Amino acid sequence: MRRFVIYIFSFALLASCTVRYSLSGGQFSGASTFSVDLFKSQTALASPIYAQRLTESLKDLLLSQSPLKIAESNGDLRYEGFITEYRVAPVAIQGNETASLNRLSITIKVKYTNTLEPDLSFDKTFSKFADFDAASDLLTVEERLWTEINDQLLQEIYNASVGNW
Repeated sequence: MRRFVIYIFSFALLASCTVRYSLSGGQFSGASTFSVDLFKSQTALASPIYAQRLTESLKDLLLSQSPLKIAESNGDLRYEGFITEYRVAPVAIQGNETASLNRLSITIKVKYTNTLEPDLSFDKTFSKFADFDAASDLLTVEERLWTEINDQLLQEIYNASVGNW
């Protein structure tokens, strides 16, 4: 009989233990929703289309890599920010003093608010760049550069906010 009681107690103890796994490795603090305000441009060179694309891309990333649902405003996790730099500069100068490569650099300031665990909130600046052939017109390669830069920027924002890295 004593052995039976020990088995029952052991089973009850083990059954009460749980382990939670997350395929994305995210730390969501019990949050169920997120909201993303439109990222506004504070630089003259950034297109309003880019600001909208950046905002929508962040929403798409959070929807695809987290269990969170989107809220129009006041989500448990909130993202807002500004595009503070959108600059094209030569990076590879040749012998005849012309550039063979140009670099598009984009810097954004993000305010992340975790309403459930405020100590995880932050204000950070993220910056990424992509190079392109100087013989190419920026307007012809801009869409490709946006995608390349946004992929890096948004993954870095995700990792800093909920990626638990």
